[in-house]
Amino acid sequence: MTIKKLIFAGTPDFAVPSLAALISAGYNLCGVYTQPDRPAGRGRQVQPSPVKKLALEQGLAVFQPESLKTPEAQAELAALQADMMIVAAYGLILPPAVLDAPRLGCVNVHASLLPRWRGAAPIHRALLAGDSHTGISIMQMDVGLDTGAVLLTAELPILPDDSGQSLHDRLATLGADTLLKALSKWQQLTPQAQDASLATYAHKLDKAEAHLDWTQPAAVLERQVRAFNPYPVAHTELLGVPLRIWQAEALAEPSEQPPGTLVRGNKQGLEIATGEGLLRLLQVQQAGKKILSVADFLNAQPAFKR
Repeated sequence: MTIKKLIFAGTPDFAVPSLAALISAGYNLCGVYTQPDRPAGRGRQVQPSPVKKLALEQGLAVFQPESLKTPEAQAELAALQADMMIVAAYGLILPPAVLDAPRLGCVNVHASLLPRWRGAAPIHRALLAGDSHTGISIMQMDVGLDTGAVLLTAELPILPDDSGQSLHDRLATLGADTLLKALSKWQQLTPQAQDASLATYAHKLDKAEAHLDWTQPAAVLERQVRAFNPYPVAHTELLGVPLRIWQAEALAEPSEQPPGTLVRGNKQGLEIATGEGLLRLLQVQQAGKKILSVADFLNAQPAFKR
């Protein structure tokens, strides 16, 4: 079962290391699928996906169907006669005709240790839940949502200061490495069925989740700040000023003040009473302004000093 021709399907930054690894390893990529160009950034200019940018730089054929459910899109993909399709955060549903088109099927690079955190936002959900570790699952895709047999896994500890961005970046690198390992020993891999009773679902992020509820324990709020950095960014209103919170740490120190009260404000941070303990804000941002350390923020906003 020699693997000669691959299709790669991916869209965001997470998928780029996997595509780059396949290119560096010399695999024959007969087509790269990515989502259509969309508006992005402050100017909302239409931009190609990170995967498309890399594919074009490497002179690879790029396909950007709005859907893979049409007969035309399915025929175009089947005509590539690929041995396998590698999928990493592509963002489109693969119907049965696509799953069956490559000779060896479709393989997914998923950012969790399945069956934990199936779905759209496994990195953020692992942080929010306070998981001690996560990882990569190389999975044989089927018609379910991340329900296919697992071919290979690699574990990664979640560090105390990990943000959504830092964990994303480490998992993207690990995903590329694990993918190459799986392909190099493809014939020796034994698919392992998932235990559906252990499955958890990683719902897509909702901006409303990023609003801090000060009645929650400080440890929970700290995880929110880390998980929602860099998107959608935790936020609150303090002394009537809307603030986005980019970095914070939980303190075990108790407080008799009502949740949401600014207890202390100095160059070490803004310490807010919570349902349990204090949350010390370290980096904040006002609307339309730069991200600041609290020391710099207090120079501009002395009313927050306590």
